Amino acid sequence: MKTFNIMLRSINDVKDFVNIANRFDFDIDMTSGRYVVDAKSIMGIFSLDLSKSIKVEAHADDDGKFYSEVKRFEV
Repeated sequence: MKTFNIMLRSINDVKDFVNIANRFDFDIDMTSGRYVVDAKSIMGIFSLDLSKSIKVEAHADDDGKFYSEVKRFEV
């Protein structure tokens, strides 16, 4: 499992992140405060406070490809 923080600064960032997350078959959670949502749910992500960094947890043994595709959002 890999954990890192990201910032999604625009609607296009959210759409791009969800499209990337949906290409992988393992679970990916996003946490902001006490709320945890599925990273593959665009509605779930929009329910978070996007003005703050969001913790991402990828639940996979080999998540290097996912991380390399989303590291541009990392803070």
